[in-house]
Amino acid sequence: MPEPDHRPADPEAQEEEDRLDVEPSFFQDRRRLIQSVVVVLLLVVAIYVLVPQLVGVEDGIERLGRGHNGWIALAFGFSVLMFFSYVALFRGVVGEQVVHLNWRESYEITMAGLAMTRIFSAGGAGGIVLTYWALRKAGLTRRESAARMVAFLVLLYTVYMATLVLDGILLRTGVFSGPAPLWLTIVPAAVAAGVIVVFLLLALIPGDVERRLASASPETLLGRIGVRLAMVPATTAKGTRLAMRFVARPRRGAMALLGAVGFWASNIAILWASFKAFDVDVSGAVVVQGFFVGMAANLIPAPSGVGPVDAGMIGTFVLFGLPSSGVIAAVLVYRLIAFWLPIPPGIIAFFQLRRTVRRWEVQQELPAEAAEHERRPAEEPRLSLHFKK
Repeated sequence: MPEPDHRPADPEAQEEEDRLDVEPSFFQDRRRLIQSVVVVLLLVVAIYVLVPQLVGVEDGIERLGRGHNGWIALAFGFSVLMFFSYVALFRGVVGEQVVHLNWRESYEITMAGLAMTRIFSAGGAGGIVLTYWALRKAGLTRRESAARMVAFLVLLYTVYMATLVLDGILLRTGVFSGPAPLWLTIVPAAVAAGVIVVFLLLALIPGDVERRLASASPETLLGRIGVRLAMVPATTAKGTRLAMRFVARPRRGAMALLGAVGFWASNIAILWASFKAFDVDVSGAVVVQGFFVGMAANLIPAPSGVGPVDAGMIGTFVLFGLPSSGVIAAVLVYRLIAFWLPIPPGIIAFFQLRRTVRRWEVQQELPAEAAEHERRPAEEPRLSLHFKK
């Protein structure tokens, strides 16, 4: 059951949370929308046209039209599996646990969030704001919404980090075949292991840490500041513990676990098929390691994530010893399918989600009106006398 929705006593915190409950105005601010589109288009031109020319591999762009159609079609097929896995992960974490969200509703939330992340990146804030708003409208409390979103991300990126550790070690030790430079195998594996340890330590933060801080120094400025500062690690700890329960109870968390694994596996399969389309000979272990190491460039701030990931993946695979022209063509096709393809259906899903939210609001108002009607005292029947003239 969701926890009680304790509203913060701090007026500023209350105002901030109320603001997050309002529908995100992604398409109402036309100036911001136009600016985002222009910046994205400029970055696309830079990555897909200017950069290859500057580094002297113009033939990488030319090879885009010479890929094998069968492999590219297979890559598109894997993208469908990627979408399905992402929706399954979300529904497994939220839709079957605390509120009942059917597959269509789960699809609308996840695809709309994915598209908003692509268009209004800011570190993924666009998708996070929209998903939080949708979960609040679906009936979740503020804390439960935030904790479930953390659990979703922890499950997703636990698979990322664990694979980076395992594949890096096995590639470096020769269990998996392929080139294995130290800085592309053991070093990323060590960093990923450190991140896992940090989140395991965060899970040890007690769930009532805010209450303890508030009771330790009540009605003081220091106490209120401590409570505010404790909200983020406390929510992160709760979400991490939720994710750990899904792992510890595979039957209950099967859909979420399969969704997380399937999402990354589908992405890697798209990239692998893209390499095949341009006759680039690369082992599966190198595809996995290069994909995850290159994706780490997503941490670099950039509008809509365009630029750093493309350059990070291309640079990583070139360092693995693959031909630059084939790498550029394969990575750009992968990004076209896995990154740009979700945007049009995601925008459609956003407008569908708005209609779904309006339906939820109507459904929530009806029981409230019925309850109010039951609370009203019944009117006494009036005696009406009619006389015939």
